[in-house]
Amino acid sequence: MRILSVTQSYAPFYEFGGPPVKVEALATGLAQRGHHLTVLSADWGFEERRQADPEGVTSRRSPFGWTRQANGVESVYLPSWAHFRALTWNPATRRYCRARLGQFQVAHIFGLYDFLGPTVATHCLQHGIPYVVEPIGMFVPMVRNITLKRIYHRIWGAKMLAGAAAIIATSQQEVQELAAGAIPRTRIVLRRNGVMVPRELPERGLFRVKHQLPANAHLILFLGRLTEKKSPGLLLEAFAQLPGKINGRELRLVFAGPDESRMQQRLDTLAFEKGLRPRVMFTGPIFGEEKWSAYRDADVFVLPSQNENFGNTAAEAAACGTPVVVTENCGIAPLLAGHAGIVVHHVTSEVAQAVKEVLSNGELRDRLAQGGKSAAGRIGWDEPVGQMEMLYEKLAVSSSKVVKKSQAGS
Repeated sequence: MRILSVTQSYAPFYEFGGPPVKVEALATGLAQRGHHLTVLSADWGFEERRQADPEGVTSRRSPFGWTRQANGVESVYLPSWAHFRALTWNPATRRYCRARLGQFQVAHIFGLYDFLGPTVATHCLQHGIPYVVEPIGMFVPMVRNITLKRIYHRIWGAKMLAGAAAIIATSQQEVQELAAGAIPRTRIVLRRNGVMVPRELPERGLFRVKHQLPANAHLILFLGRLTEKKSPGLLLEAFAQLPGKINGRELRLVFAGPDESRMQQRLDTLAFEKGLRPRVMFTGPIFGEEKWSAYRDADVFVLPSQNENFGNTAAEAAACGTPVVVTENCGIAPLLAGHAGIVVHHVTSEVAQAVKEVLSNGELRDRLAQGGKSAAGRIGWDEPVGQMEMLYEKLAVSSSKVVKKSQAGS
């Protein structure tokens, strides 16, 4: 099959969080199954970034910007004429659709609140190409620019969702949100995310050495975008409720991830006011081996989000054998509860108590670590990739029948 994936950000722009990782994992998995995958995305400075591409990855100029080949997947980066935060204006989208969209049998649009998805969706409807939309947890407007997001839904989002052959949810929580938003359950497809763990994990201690963290300190890790939705402030408040030491070991809190809306400055100020600044570190975005080193060196990973359609970072941490504390608002919570992590309410005291329990109880920590490693095999990408493959084939066959029937009638 020839499949088009549409996403606002894609590899190598991993600083945008989970979406580029998710789209890359699905695209690579489908390419390995013999399908032709093209990813259409925005250019966030590809010409400079391409210099760091590993051996075997090639890129070239194309009529639509830059084109890259990696792991059997073609990715196209459309020139961005303007951008506002994670939103870009890419006039070449329409030109690409007019020239190339007809070669695809199905399209998969990831995310909301951008212009790429609605433009491609409109052209898909014109060409009779079925498409699916995966909101990636954005369906319910939260935290920032809520009014603008509602306007987006009225002008573009509602029409794009209405024309979709299916809406992909990655957790039961997201299914409920979509259904509550008037999306018929018959059009909602539940498909979890997966985790792509390196074949060999880094040795323990590398992250601590690089960032000059004490070898014997209890390391609490937050890894993700520093944004209101993920509640890093709640974690800092919880850290303030913990003792300075547990079982004779000092506690350190590390925030690893890109800053949004000056959240890091607010956290830094709060840490200073509470007298915690010497024990709180901000590393900025980390990727690749350094990311996996951080998971390996952490004694507990915390994801205290207000709302998370899945929670890939928590799954990655668990797969590395790091005990996890997540709020019940994370879609992955049921997959980790009890055997790989502790699930709590979105309440500061509960987060603090769960972290304290993990750090105080070595037996519990070991049990959760083993549970996470065991879960790694069950939360890989093979199953989600296979599910998407079956859905795409079903939609392509149905679309082909409609076209043949239409031609016969004419």
